Amino acid sequence: MSTFVLPFAPLGATVSFTAATPTPPTAVQAPIGDTSGTSAGQYRVVNDSTVTVFLGVGATSTAAIANASSVATSIPLLAGTCEVLRLGPNAFFTGKSASGTGVVYVTPGQGI
Repeated sequence: MSTFVLPFAPLGATVSFTAATPTPPTAVQAPIGDTSGTSAGQYRVVNDSTVTVFLGVGATSTAAIANASSVATSIPLLAGTCEVLRLGPNAFFTGKSASGTGVVYVTPGQGI
């Protein structure tokens, strides 16, 4: 049995939002392009700031905002980090910052 790792391949436009405190902004959607014959549903998320951002993800903007509002339902992104996450297709993203503001970029695709 062979195991191989595919590099990340973008399958849609990069979106961004500015995480803020005390409330996360309106969520942005990161639609995935043509995924026929692929196992898309991964997102490259870059926290291009100097603060931790608590990422909220959801099937709707409202769900993403609710998830970002609590440490228990958010995904902490340390300052200056890049993560590839496997989530549902066409997800919405927003974030609450630990302090100040921070820009986060999300690119839909597949691979790591």
